[in-house]
Amino acid sequence: MECCGRRQVLAASGVVASAVFVSGCGSSEDTATEESGDPEDGTATPGDDAGVSSSESDPIASVADVPVGGGLVVQAEQVVITQPSEGEFKAFSAVCPHQGCLVTDVRDGEIVCPCHGSRFTVDTGDVVGGPAPRGLEERQVTVTGDAIAVA
Repeated sequence: MECCGRRQVLAASGVVASAVFVSGCGSSEDTATEESGDPEDGTATPGDDAGVSSSESDPIASVADVPVGGGLVVQAEQVVITQPSEGEFKAFSAVCPHQGCLVTDVRDGEIVCPCHGSRFTVDTGDVVGGPAPRGLEERQVTVTGDAIAVA
């Protein structure tokens, strides 16, 4: 003898799925219609850029870590910092656009993905070989003294 009929199980799973969907749709706050405060007078509201994490501007490498013509993969930040020529710094996402693997190495003027062999230039992040459909996404880099930060 069966505990529950097929119809009962299907009906119950439909109710559970609907409840999960509905609970994810609502929010007790309506930040889209709030007025932004003035960050200079300390009245910033949740929709302001004033709440942006300071980690976006925290240094993640030093100039000495990035060789000229090469680069450095900062896996914790999923970013590659390169120095195509003396004093010129670039940053790219370390996520390969082919299948989402993280690039792991910069050698011979190229950023290399270990998963399927895609290669990208250190100066533009463009694809130079492999199955990647496009280049690496460029990120904003800031050099202050010897410190390198990536937004």
